[in-house]
Amino acid sequence: MEPPQAPGPERLFDSHRLPSDGFLLLALLLYAPVGFCLLVLRLFLGIHVFLVSCALPDSVLRRFVVRTMCAVLGLVAREEDSGLRDQRVRVLISNHVTPFDHNIVNLLTSCSTPLLNSPPSFVCWSRGFMEMDGRGELVESLKRFCASTRLPPTPLLLFPEEEATNGREGLLRFSSWPFSIQDVIQPLTLRVQRPLVSVTVSDASWVSELLWSLFVPFTVYQVRWLRPVHRQLGEGNEEFALRVQQLVAQELGQTGTRLTPADKAEHMKRQRHRRLHPQSAQSSFPPSPGPSPDVQLATLAQRVKEVLPHVPLGVIQRDLARTGCVDLTITNLLEGAVAFIPEDITEGTQALPTASASKTLAQCLSCKVGIRCRFNDDDFASPLTL
Repeated sequence: MEPPQAPGPERLFDSHRLPSDGFLLLALLLYAPVGFCLLVLRLFLGIHVFLVSCALPDSVLRRFVVRTMCAVLGLVAREEDSGLRDQRVRVLISNHVTPFDHNIVNLLTSCSTPLLNSPPSFVCWSRGFMEMDGRGELVESLKRFCASTRLPPTPLLLFPEEEATNGREGLLRFSSWPFSIQDVIQPLTLRVQRPLVSVTVSDASWVSELLWSLFVPFTVYQVRWLRPVHRQLGEGNEEFALRVQQLVAQELGQTGTRLTPADKAEHMKRQRHRRLHPQSAQSSFPPSPGPSPDVQLATLAQRVKEVLPHVPLGVIQRDLARTGCVDLTITNLLEGAVAFIPEDITEGTQALPTASASKTLAQCLSCKVGIRCRFNDDDFASPLTL
């Protein structure tokens, strides 16, 4: 039995927020007035949640209070297999779904997460990230952080995918640098569910994700702890990362892919190009075996009919359905590659056998302004624009 094919980037990242199902879209429209009221109310409540989280020291009491207030905001955190949590492990590894994954896990256990590719700032601190300098010194700084003897020890929560996915199909390739910090890590899985709209969109900012989280009725984060994983003897960082990725993917019922954040960036670039230039994506169309063409096929067939008025429209449509190209269809008709019986374009004109028509049409290739063809000694002129 062959292994299942790894999903492509179009299945790992959602490009549209709104549902495509008509019933869900109608339900969203009916819910919209309630959602806007919740959004305004939760924005004011969110300010109080932020102030409380800043005022209270990191403790079990603080996590309980903030977790309860976040449930009022519609952010529900659930935990499974909490007994597997090993307090001695200093590096936690998780899949990445939303910009607030680290905040949710921090409601369940004390942890710190560095913000990659961003300088220290107030926004970085207010979102709950560690303020770290550039990637070049990141690994060494994290190693020193884990080696510190501070009590109680604060573990690191890292996302080796480095970019969020939709959390349904597969995982991005795990980077190896999080697995170079320590030889023991504890993985956890994260599932996110939300009604009416997509959980996350590939090109959305964290601000828009926050607003949508406050708009929808609720967003459920399901955290499940897995057993700690030790580095095997002689195992490199790449092999260690791949083994943990496969373990997390298996627990989620997904596929571990070799796609990277660079593949996501390329996928987003193609999506933007298609939105800006939709006509380029529609330059071709799938073949249609039946005689009933779609609107685009009928339009192209009419263009060929204007060039070759003596060719039956049905013959033009069948060849266009096969080639999908106006120029190629005209060439096939002129060179006799397609058999047809010429139509009468003037009264009294008699139709000729196919072979004679094809031979006469083939002699017209060198003329671009007008052609003069002879069918049974009856002359007629027809314009030809190639």
